[in-house]
Amino acid sequence: MNNTTYSIKKEEIERKWYIIDAEGKPLGRVATEAAKLLRGKHKPTYTPNMDAGDHVIILNCSKVILTGHKLDQKVYRHHSGYIGGMKEIVARDLLAKNPEKAMMHAVKGMLPHNSLGRQMVKKLRLYAGDVHENEAQKPEKWEF
Repeated sequence: MNNTTYSIKKEEIERKWYIIDAEGKPLGRVATEAAKLLRGKHKPTYTPNMDAGDHVIILNCSKVILTGHKLDQKVYRHHSGYIGGMKEIVARDLLAKNPEKAMMHAVKGMLPHNSLGRQMVKKLRLYAGDVHENEAQKPEKWEF
């Protein structure tokens, strides 16, 4: 009896392209679906130690919604490394100024925090509007 676990090989990985329309959907819900597709968890050949995920295009990042009081209470922080270098921006301002950055922050936080996660996030394309430049890849619409 053979009790070995099958592990996918690099040359067997098939990558598809998916489009997610974020219009009117909560930021976190869109981000979880994107992270799942990027990791490859929707495939039966999912392997945790390999990047077997697909490419993801997220459209209408500027039309995403935040529930509750998150627009005014959620704060994105980063530090320059210098004394007094803490920068803060409220979610409402970030979504108005750079909606792709808010979506990137959400998706990146749901991926592994190592070299594998950095490799996965390169397959993510974000657009504030509904026009994208990846028609040649024939992306499929992902509904959830």
